[in-house]
Amino acid sequence: MKKKLSTIFAVAGLLTLSNGCTDLKEQVLDETLTAKLSEEQTVNGLLAPTYALLPNLFQHTTYFALQEISTDEAILPYRGGTDWGDNGIYIALHSHNTTSTDPNVNNTWNQLVQSISRCITAIEGLKTSTSPNAALYTAEARGMRAYYNMVMLDLFGIAFVKDEQGPTSISKIIRGDEAVKYIESELLAVEPTVQPKSVVGPGRLNQAAVWSLLARLNLNAAVYRNIYGATFDFKAEDMDKVIQYTDKVINSGQAKLSADYFAIFGNNNHTNEEIIFAVDQRAELNGHNRMAYFSISGDQFPLAEFPAANGTDGPAITSDFYQSWVQAYGAVDPSRDPRFYQQNMSIYSNASDTCVADADYKINRGILRGQQYGALRVNGAFLRCPDGKLKVGKLSYVTRNRADLPVSFTEMIDFTTAGSNYNTGYRVEKYEFSSKSNTGRNRGEADIVIARLADIYLMRAEAKLRKSNDAAGALADVNLVRASRTKTLAPPALTSMNLDLLFRERGFEFYWEMLRRPDMIRFGKYEGKWTEKTNTDVKKRIFPIPQTAIDGASNSPGYLKQNDGY
Repeated sequence: MKKKLSTIFAVAGLLTLSNGCTDLKEQVLDETLTAKLSEEQTVNGLLAPTYALLPNLFQHTTYFALQEISTDEAILPYRGGTDWGDNGIYIALHSHNTTSTDPNVNNTWNQLVQSISRCITAIEGLKTSTSPNAALYTAEARGMRAYYNMVMLDLFGIAFVKDEQGPTSISKIIRGDEAVKYIESELLAVEPTVQPKSVVGPGRLNQAAVWSLLARLNLNAAVYRNIYGATFDFKAEDMDKVIQYTDKVINSGQAKLSADYFAIFGNNNHTNEEIIFAVDQRAELNGHNRMAYFSISGDQFPLAEFPAANGTDGPAITSDFYQSWVQAYGAVDPSRDPRFYQQNMSIYSNASDTCVADADYKINRGILRGQQYGALRVNGAFLRCPDGKLKVGKLSYVTRNRADLPVSFTEMIDFTTAGSNYNTGYRVEKYEFSSKSNTGRNRGEADIVIARLADIYLMRAEAKLRKSNDAAGALADVNLVRASRTKTLAPPALTSMNLDLLFRERGFEFYWEMLRRPDMIRFGKYEGKWTEKTNTDVKKRIFPIPQTAIDGASNSPGYLKQNDGY
């Protein structure tokens, strides 16, 4: 069966592709196997691997862990004293004590360097192609190489320059301003060639995606140039570029703010107009659903069709992050903000057990607090009412052999015994649980967002503030985003704007979207104190280069040096 998607998993041996289309008329790469390759199948087969590892990069234990669990937005203790222990790597990550042998750091590094290598292979292979798509595909591969290097620079403080593969070809390692200029030049080089999003879809590098990455690069350039600095020099020319590229995205009409906030992260979000660039996760590609299952309880079973698909009691938000919502809304409950919570069935708040049709059963989204309700499960099967409907009621930790412990999420969570219980911490169900996942850990159909239009507006707002303290212009951008969420009652308009308020707003809009760590660094918050984190070492802004990588380069002394502080 062909698998329609721009992100294609490499098949052992031979991977070939042919053109196809979707209802969006986007240009798609389809996976097929054939004994003899046409020229078009050959070039498609070169491009596909440049996207293939994105789902691995964006798994819950790779990029997400580094970008979120290291911040005030996510914390993962030893659940019940043992679960998610993993030799203390998540505790170390949250408290900024990660080491160069951390497997999550190593896995993230490996996905990045392999992806860069695949991009180089594609660029090299496309040089001799006679395909009419060769120039476009070369631009995409070159742009994706720039994107992976941008992530590498953000996480590890380095980028790799290499233009050809070969046994004697060694990448040049660059840092700081040199790396920023290189990545920028590569994105600018492909800007005229890549296609609009309407042609290739959000799962491939498109014109609006390139502009978005250029804006993000220039917004963070001050950090990348002086990663350990006590302050950052946000140059006016950098902020002008941020405004220039965000203007291009906005004026191009290639994206539109979504009236329904949680639809941006729903199972059908591939067609959501707010998304500019994403990891294509449609279920026929056997994507993973781990963004949805990672946080919720092991006794939350979201799918009537699959009684084995459940959560895992992973990370929660810290009390510190929750209190930022409380402080913003005062006497009004934070659920007033449609980004905080979506109640899918009011039946869940009923005290008594209730009967619910399978088709109507859907768990709540957003930040989940207090007693949770759901389908009751005994001996691997859901309980049914006399009419055959699901029996829904208060959940307890039956699967943990703790039926006495209600699935009632508490604000308090830390690394103490009491704070590490299965029910501690408010949970996050931002991405919709896949309707096609029989385990909760695979076949995720919700695309994982890399860039979306709300970030374009908020980056522009930040650039206005940093360049000339244009509070009125920044406020207009922020309020435009807030006012767009009209499926329910939109958040109230703000009346003032400054950098601290914008930082808070970015937390409300982008929580758990893998933007928090760079946001905290850029706004000068990463050396602060929050639940179970007191380390103020600026050298922890970037992660250690894996020891395995340094050992692997030991035959070239001085080539790959460990980052300071590790």
